[in-house]
This record gives sequence, C-alpha cells and structure tokens, in this order.
Amino acid sequence: MTSTLSAQVSGPVLAPYDEGYADEVSAFNLAATHTPQLVVGATSAADVAAAVRYAGDHGLHVTVQSTGHGAESSITSGLMISTKRLDRLTVDPATRTATVGAGQRWGAVVAAAAEHGLLPIAGAASTVGVVGLVTGGGVGPLARSHGAASDYVESFTVVTGAGEIVSASRTDHPDLFWALRGGKWGLGIVTEMVIRLVPLRQLYGGALFFDGADIEPALRAWVDYTAGADDQVTTSAAIIRMPPFEAIPEALRGRTLLTVRFAYPGPVDEGARLAAPLRAAAPVYLDLLGELPAGQIAKIHNDPTEPAASQLYGMLLDPIDQDFATTFLSFFGPAVESPFVVAELRHLGGAVARDVEGGSAVAGRAGSFSFGMIGLRPDLFDKVLPDTAWDAREAVARWVRTDCNPNLMGLPVTAERLATMWSEGANTRLGEVRWRYDPDGVFAKPA
Repeated sequence: MTSTLSAQVSGPVLAPYDEGYADEVSAFNLAATHTPQLVVGATSAADVAAAVRYAGDHGLHVTVQSTGHGAESSITSGLMISTKRLDRLTVDPATRTATVGAGQRWGAVVAAAAEHGLLPIAGAASTVGVVGLVTGGGVGPLARSHGAASDYVESFTVVTGAGEIVSASRTDHPDLFWALRGGKWGLGIVTEMVIRLVPLRQLYGGALFFDGADIEPALRAWVDYTAGADDQVTTSAAIIRMPPFEAIPEALRGRTLLTVRFAYPGPVDEGARLAAPLRAAAPVYLDLLGELPAGQIAKIHNDPTEPAASQLYGMLLDPIDQDFATTFLSFFGPAVESPFVVAELRHLGGAVARDVEGGSAVAGRAGSFSFGMIGLRPDLFDKVLPDTAWDAREAVARWVRTDCNPNLMGLPVTAERLATMWSEGANTRLGEVRWRYDPDGVFAKPA
C-alpha cells in the first residue's frame, strides 16, 4: 500500500511500523496519540491532491495536521496528511499581504511582517498553525479592535475531496471562500493562503498580575471594566496556578495569580489612560504592561511554546456581571483546590462581532466572552477534569450561549454541540458546500 502511494508523491509515506512515523503524526497537544493507517508528509499541493485521491480510491477517510494544537482526540484510522513541510512565507510590503504555507506558525509570520512595520491579525500563541486558526475564525489579542484572523484572508489554495487543486477567493469559488473562513471541518485541505497585513509597529500591551487577596477585587474590577470598554481595547483575565517548575520565573513559580491581559493598538499615553482603571483595581503584584513592539505581541498572553498534554473545555458567554464573578471565584479562586491550571475569560465584541463584507462562516460572533478551562495533568483527564468542567458549566448556565466557536469549544465534542455551533442557516449552507466539494465524504468529520 505504501509503495503505491509513494510513487505518486514526493514526501514520505509512512505506516505505523516505519521509522519516523511517530514523529510525523505527533501533535503539539500530547494528550492526543495518533495512529492512522498511513501518514503522508506532503511537500506540495500536488502531494496533498495525490494523497486525497488515493484515499478516495481505497475507502480511507482523510485527516490533516500541521501543528496539532487543536488535537482534542486521537486519530486511530484512515490516512493523515501532514502539512508541516508546506512552509512558504513571503511578505509583500507594497500590497501589505503575506503568502503563507499551511505548515507555517503565526510566530514566523509576525516576525517576517514586523520587518516592514506590518502585523498579521493572528491568535495569542506564536506556535499555533496559520490554517487551523483561520479556518475556525481566529480570536487573538486584537480581536476587539481588528476582528477575526479569517477576516483578513484574500485567497486560499485548497485541495477538494475529489483531489482537485482550486483557488478560493471572493471571485473564484466564492462559496468555498465563505465556508473556509470559519467553517473549519470537511471543506478541503488548505495548502496556502494570502492574508492582508495591517500597518502597526507598536502597541500598548502586556499583562498585569495580581496575587492572593488582590485577585478577587481585581477580577471584579475587570468585569465592570468590560461593560464600557473602548472597542479598540482587547482584554482577557485568567486565574493561573503556576506549577513549581524551575523553568518558570521565580516571581511566578508555584503561585496562583490573576493575569489581566491588555492590548491597545494606539499611542502609548492613550493606552496607559485606558488601562489606568485596571491598574488601580488592586495592588499590582507584577506589572508587565507598557509599550510593546508589534513583533512581540505574543508576550501579551505568553502561552507555552513547548508541546504538552492538555485538555481544554470551552464555551461562549452572554454579558457577565458580579454574580458571574462570584460563581467563577467559587470554582477557581485562590482559596479553591481546582484541578485546572488555567481558567480564562476573554472579552469579545467590538470588531470580532461584525462580519466581513460578503459574509463568512465564523461562528460565535455574537458571544460577549469566551470561557476556557485548561488542565495539564493526564491522571485527571478521564474523570476529574470533565466532571469539574461540567459542574462549572452548570453553575454558570444562565450566561452560557448555545452557539460557540470551533477554535474555542474544546471538549466535549458532541453531536449536540456541533449542531448548535452555527446558526441553522449557516449550518445548511456549510452542508451544501461540503457536499459540493467533498461529495463522497473523504474528509473525516469531528467525532
């Protein structure tokens, strides 16, 4: 089987018994252990197309992985296509665009654009793959001021379920272009895309940390702050239980802290004025908020850059209030023994709530906040984390929305949640696009 496919592609074709297979299928999220029947390390769009055609001819479902950040469950069958070798990256400062291969991560795109005083509208983590973020919409540190990452796509190069390579844009295959900006699954394999960049050399950004008894007043002040926040300001608040690892700075090591992240893409003095109420909310344990080169935007969230096993449980919320804050603190406050390392609230709205001209399939634009819980201990994955997440969700049920966003939902991945992710109209339209470009159902759907 591998020899037949190997003759059709330039990249490696590996079965579970082959050397290099484990490295090829490994994900950034080590909680997922992938064991597909075959994996193809694509080196071009032509490789992807050949692999998809082969899978269709042999009755194999196709999955795709670049970085594996979103690997919530293990892939145990079918043919996986790894796109990590599709690493083209060029920046055109004249048109303020970047051409980005599916194997690239956002950190590289940010760095390349920064050389020209430009910035992509990306996610919070530098190690996340470009395609996975964009096809789910993409909510990052500038979400309220600039919108979703997918709002900035000019075109996609994509392989369909029939193994054809097509370009999707506002003028070419516009139905597929609409769907790929937020529709996430079953639409094709993106091998490259062209994105618009924004002129931005610096911003006022970073994080404020609050410790101990100051966590509650700071969180409550942040909740009040979001009710009237400037649309140019994007903030999030997370209670983080820092592990006692030597790799963590001593000032943070072993502590439970509230971090309030802040991003304002404007003058430093105005940013400082807008952040002043948050600074005044309680004594600041560590102040890492100030003028920040746009190329260092990942420092705002400072997400981990090394692979680890993790579970994410997420949802979208309607506007929250002090009753919500009380409930949130009862589950994750500093006096509570929570099994979750991170409990995060991101303020949405602003530009991310407004769809692009012509529309897109981005789900959850009407959400006011996202609420995510992250656990890192594999011994708690089977029962403790899911049970605690369920209890927390039930406790805040009156704020939880039925819709969500595929990049933010995490576990559990259920038919009910997937059915309510998009509106009824968007779901119908996505179904039509999936059938049109993958009539035989070659692309695997979420479990």
